[in-house]
Amino acid sequence: MIARPQLIALQILVAFALIGIWYVGSSVPIFGTYFLPKFFFSTPQDVFMRIVKMFSGTTIWKHIGITLTETMLAFVIGSLGGVVFGFWFARKPLVAAVFEPYIKMANALPRVVLAPIFMLWLGLGIWSKVALGFTLVFFIVFFNVYQGVKEVSPVVLANARMLGLNERQLFRHVYWPSALSWMFSSLHTSVGFALVGAVVGEYLGAAAGLGYLIHEAEGVFDVTGVFAGMVILAAFVLVVDAVVTQIEKRLLVWRPEATQKS
Repeated sequence: MIARPQLIALQILVAFALIGIWYVGSSVPIFGTYFLPKFFFSTPQDVFMRIVKMFSGTTIWKHIGITLTETMLAFVIGSLGGVVFGFWFARKPLVAAVFEPYIKMANALPRVVLAPIFMLWLGLGIWSKVALGFTLVFFIVFFNVYQGVKEVSPVVLANARMLGLNERQLFRHVYWPSALSWMFSSLHTSVGFALVGAVVGEYLGAAAGLGYLIHEAEGVFDVTGVFAGMVILAAFVLVVDAVVTQIEKRLLVWRPEATQKS
């Protein structure tokens, strides 16, 4: 099993390799031409200096705060909704059978089509972005929790009932632990989708936020600004995902570590 410091070193090495390819392709001519022209890809040094310039002022924090608020609201509301309805549908087969086609239809709706509708209903404020992010997060968590509860072993359930556990105790000691692994697996994915919902909503119509900044940069063909916004978004996702990972470790202390062959 690879040690954590070695894993982090390899991850950093991959990042430096990608940045190196980007630098060479955009800054070093090969056979008289650039593999990654600056007009379309900018350069790592220009993007870095733009990020430094953005954070040297105070305006960027306002945009980050708005996007963070939209992302966290979409993530929390969507996750709670997915957990509640996932458990309910898994424990009520008749309800699941009745609403199954409607859940599938709702999940199949293109989110980009829904964005203008949410803006029409909820305006250009944060709630239209939260609603869009909610639709992305809810179904991921819902299907994972639903499957996690359905995957509970019938033998475990039979033994628990033989020991005299009631429905409340079964939920706490059998269904909930079974669903936790599935739920946190979906939460890691949902973090990115919550951010996507917020940024896409800002991109389509907003007066502030990271999506708004990217849209403004695209409007004047400022590729450096676009890439700077993308780098900030990527860092933002990593931070939120790290928080989810720490919460997962605290709640899943009972789960044995997976063994990996080196």
